[in-house]
Amino acid sequence: MVVNRDFWAAGRVDSFHGDSSLNRRRFLRTLGVGGVGVLLPSSLQALGDPALAGRPRVRYPEKTDLILLTSRPPQLETPMHYFEHAITPNEAFYVRYHLSGVPTKVDLATWRLHVAGHVERPLNLSIEDLKSKFPATRIVAVNQCSGNSRGHLAPRVFGGQWGDGAMGNAEWVGVRLRDLLSAAGVKQGAVDVSFDGLDGPPTPSIPDFAKSLSVPTLAAQPDVLVAYQMNGAPLPMLNGFPARLVVPGWYATYWVKHLSEITVLDHAFDGFWVKTAYRIPDTPGGSIEPGTRPARTVPINRMNVRSFIITPENGARVASGRRTILKGIAFDGGSGIAQVDISSEGGATWHRAELGADLGPYSFREWSARWTPARPGNYRLMVRATNHIGESQPFDPLWSPAGYLRNVIERIEVTAA
Repeated sequence: MVVNRDFWAAGRVDSFHGDSSLNRRRFLRTLGVGGVGVLLPSSLQALGDPALAGRPRVRYPEKTDLILLTSRPPQLETPMHYFEHAITPNEAFYVRYHLSGVPTKVDLATWRLHVAGHVERPLNLSIEDLKSKFPATRIVAVNQCSGNSRGHLAPRVFGGQWGDGAMGNAEWVGVRLRDLLSAAGVKQGAVDVSFDGLDGPPTPSIPDFAKSLSVPTLAAQPDVLVAYQMNGAPLPMLNGFPARLVVPGWYATYWVKHLSEITVLDHAFDGFWVKTAYRIPDTPGGSIEPGTRPARTVPINRMNVRSFIITPENGARVASGRRTILKGIAFDGGSGIAQVDISSEGGATWHRAELGADLGPYSFREWSARWTPARPGNYRLMVRATNHIGESQPFDPLWSPAGYLRNVIERIEVTAA
């Protein structure tokens, strides 16, 4: 199913088409409000990844077949083969919501982005205002859930048991946040800026999903955007239409979807999703000994270094004595990937991979390498990336009590025959 572009042109997104129109009731049912959103009956073959075992593929509006984690709220994981290339297609981009009050339509004739609070000139901006009154900026950046790969942690922790596909990379187009704040005129004494969207809690007792960034943090982050375009098209509804915050290099918890309110504060923001949730141990690497509790925590922030082997897949069979092309991606929190190395000998020796095009420091970086298995048997292939400031991946995974900050040399098993 894809968006009916006539509705986009008219400033609405309340209809989808396939064999017939998908009305609001059917869309809600697909999102799990009136039933489970499983549209395909077959289960996903997990290819040796226990985090994916038994999880079905589903198809939601504007999306291809994704891996279901939960239906209410919708949490959909991207199959790993979509990461063979640097840009993740919109229809394959993962979906993560915290609350079940998911918007199913937005009328652009009435939607406004409000910029208010500790400012000289409050703003009420339409989507056309964002496009016509401010310079457009393009940034290619990875959006990765803080809990991506949580399903691989040992010992296990509470939270969505994601495999490795709660991430994606896209070209985002929008307005720099600093341009909006400049137009509003931030007053002296501003401390934090908070962000809220159209998604909401099912009951008043559940905290609304709102986030914040400090004024000093934003001053050091000129690339933060209010994005209205993703890979050359309007944002998919399930990825934040009509506009979302883009915080390049930072985990996706800050990338507020369906953005509707930006509020400048003269005091520290104390919302639940910053003060209590999404916090990491205040230790080097944000990790502690498994099973222990941190003495002090801080809000999660910049992403660490990661890399993956995408081709061949885990569990694949390759030809003994013949060259096999290995392909994958690497990324970090904005310093940029300097090198990627491959090992087929348990890390005893490493061989440099060839890097693909550089799409910017916040983007996936494609890599490839040639490998020839000398004899039949089982092989463990390992990948390690290093960024421009010397950060890399350890042999043993870091552990945090919330299952964030996965950082380890990733590996796959293949058989040569």
